[in-house]
Amino acid sequence: MGNLGLHLLILFFTFQCFLAYTMAKSASMHSNPDAIKFIRVSCKATLYPVLCVQCLSAYANTVKQSEQQLARVALSVSLSRAKSTTIFVSKLTRVRGLKPREKQAVKDCFDTMSDSVDQINKSIPELGQTGHFAAGQDFMWHVSNVQTWVSAAMTDENTCLDGFSGPGMNGNVKAVLRSRILHLAQVTSNALALVNRFADRHRPSATANTP
Repeated sequence: MGNLGLHLLILFFTFQCFLAYTMAKSASMHSNPDAIKFIRVSCKATLYPVLCVQCLSAYANTVKQSEQQLARVALSVSLSRAKSTTIFVSKLTRVRGLKPREKQAVKDCFDTMSDSVDQINKSIPELGQTGHFAAGQDFMWHVSNVQTWVSAAMTDENTCLDGFSGPGMNGNVKAVLRSRILHLAQVTSNALALVNRFADRHRPSATANTP
């Protein structure tokens, strides 16, 4: 019964992922070509450029060629994935048949993932504050907050993975969670890279050298 519940849960979220991918692909086909090119070039600054383009192309008409908007959208995508992953983990805590250590690891993962959601969630309006200031101390203060919080979210995601290391943790639960958390960690890593790119290109020394 426990395995059946787990398999149904996996099937449900797999269908959701497929539906989201189909909608994103359809949206990207009607996007501004210049904006798509801008996203592809910007994504080269990330560790996972292919995933970056896949996640953000659907928002090309929103991003246009704005580095701030691109970073904001990347954070929003990360937040959406973090929320769906947290819901998945929450449902996993109610699956029957988990080993005691697995159940505790899932509960701990839910706690860390909830914190990850909070960290990313407050980063988005904080990034929006950078638009109210020219590059300077106030600008860098807000960007620094975003960088700190998104880095903390990545730490939370890795902490969840660490909870499933060691012997006795090699079953279906570990495999399913590892796949989802790794994907989320890569999406969050890309978002942080785009925030860093935005910050580097707008910090005082950079803008002073801009013709």
